[in-house]
Amino acid sequence: MDEKIAKIKEWLGTGSINVFGLPYSGKDTVGLRLADLLGAKFLSSGLILRAASEEDKDLAKELAAGNLAPTDTFRRIIMPYFGREELKGSPLVLSSVGRWEGEEVDIMKSASEGGHPIKAVVLLNISEDEAKKRWDAAQISGDRGDRSDDREKHILDNRIKEFIEKTMPVIETYRNEGLLIPVHAIGTRDEVFNAVIDELVKVASAN
Repeated sequence: MDEKIAKIKEWLGTGSINVFGLPYSGKDTVGLRLADLLGAKFLSSGLILRAASEEDKDLAKELAAGNLAPTDTFRRIIMPYFGREELKGSPLVLSSVGRWEGEEVDIMKSASEGGHPIKAVVLLNISEDEAKKRWDAAQISGDRGDRSDDREKHILDNRIKEFIEKTMPVIETYRNEGLLIPVHAIGTRDEVFNAVIDELVKVASAN
């Protein structure tokens, strides 16, 4: 594993890896672990926006319904992060940053200008049925905290709809840019994470 991580680090430099997937696909789980091993900073648009929603009632209402944050709100809150002093000189691991069609253009531009060009986009592939099974399991385990967008099944349905209608075009843009790395995200957390590492090594070795 050490050799694989070293290979990815050498290829990544101060660049960014953006991780996407349906709700419950494991974006933050994979992203946090990847950031830790790569010595990267971790940015989750969901975490940032949920924190901002504590002071923004309109945003809180959108997120609680399972909707994506409006693009103007996203740009206002998220985009300045790429220029932050504490991120300079570090690679970034992003969790679904730029989910609405068109936002990926802003992300690629801002990330590059901040010295963190998008080097790869990981798509954690699970089915809608699997996402719903994981939601059911999380209701029992309670390991997701008190998130308003996790409380009711119909909100999950809306989050899935938002992903299909608004985020899949973003994914296709990254695919067309040659940046997309699809990963089958069924298995244990270690199995999925190791699959992500193996795919990143392939990309790193080819560049």
